[in-house]
Amino acid sequence: MSVSIEQIKKLRDATGVSMTACKAALEEANGDFDAAVDVMRKKGEAKAADRSARATGQGIVVVKSKDSKHAMVQLRCETDFVARADDFMKLAEGIADKLLKGEIKPEDKDLPEIKDAVLRLGENVQLGEMTLYEGGNVGDYVHSNKKIGVLVSLTGGDSEVARDVAMHIAATSPSVISPDEVSEDLVAREKNIWTEQLKQENKSAEIIEKIMMGKEKKFREENALLKQSFVKDPEKTIEDLLRKFDATVEKFSRFAI
Repeated sequence: MSVSIEQIKKLRDATGVSMTACKAALEEANGDFDAAVDVMRKKGEAKAADRSARATGQGIVVVKSKDSKHAMVQLRCETDFVARADDFMKLAEGIADKLLKGEIKPEDKDLPEIKDAVLRLGENVQLGEMTLYEGGNVGDYVHSNKKIGVLVSLTGGDSEVARDVAMHIAATSPSVISPDEVSEDLVAREKNIWTEQLKQENKSAEIIEKIMMGKEKKFREENALLKQSFVKDPEKTIEDLLRKFDATVEKFSRFAI
């Protein structure tokens, strides 16, 4: 199957691998981007394959709160110069205020102020993810560079614990709350890669099975908030921290540029 230069460049940007290797992987995967990444990972070529899941471009994340409501907005642009401009910040905060007031919904994307910003700022501006939390013990955190923002809702605990958990989520980027919530499809995809890697090491089937069990357990725990080591006290897990304050995590959202 022939692949386009645009497909090859996209894979090159995501993985940092040569154009030739990207072309070969895409051809082997019949043009499927995710499958091509897996092909390269199996061969040990895609050292930075995880980049394929990261957001690209520039922009900021803002959080606004009022009473028991908390809004988080991700606003994207082309350059860091625009992202750092006061005008761009005011735009993001204004959208967050509208979300708090119920004038827009988290799923709304086609806002007139975005179109105005494109004309005014002279580059492409896009509204990314938005979310609104109401009630409960909500912790929020926005990194100093405004590239990462987090909202987390707890039952129990206090505001300090909620903010600590939000800061931790910003630093470690868990995908789920508990290990059993990790997608079975994602685990199966990783197992396929691990199997190929172990076969190249000439491991026996019995040894591979034992190693795979350990790898799956580690993979699930690394991606689960509760099992991660607390960044402010690595001797404790987040689960330990929450237990101390009789708190549980209901949900969390992490936006990143």
